[in-house]
Amino acid sequence: MLPPPLLDRAAALVAACRARGLALATAESCTGGLVSALLTEVPGSSAAFDRGFATYSNEAKTEMLGVPADLIAAEGAVSEAVARVMAAGALARSRADAAVAITGVAGPGGGTAAKPVGLVHFALARRGEGVIAVERRFGALGRSEVRLASVAQALDLFERVL
Repeated sequence: MLPPPLLDRAAALVAACRARGLALATAESCTGGLVSALLTEVPGSSAAFDRGFATYSNEAKTEMLGVPADLIAAEGAVSEAVARVMAAGALARSRADAAVAITGVAGPGGGTAAKPVGLVHFALARRGEGVIAVERRFGALGRSEVRLASVAQALDLFERVL
């Protein structure tokens, strides 16, 4: 179901986390749980993956991750600020050592001049450390391609934990 190169990276990530006793969590919007699905495709991933939050709606971001509704209203759901709070919220609401958040415009519609299709914000929160954010502008590659590129970027962030 998921591309073999991503599965290979996920397997290596899970193995490294298991060896170090680290647990991961996700807070996903535009990827709809694809990172969680990828990680849980790896046998034995329960030793390294604590939980995933699929927070596609703004209400879910608020209710499940503690993203303030006024922040979403001010910045938009697709923003660095919201990604940072999503990652911190996933970390606070899990037993994970690190959490990655993803929020973006996968397309084909929904983009604007300020937030075009292919714009995705990511954040990595690590227990005892700060939150880092990454912005990617993948362009109008197509919905599936933007989502898969986002999964790959999420893996890049998780690999920084190792």
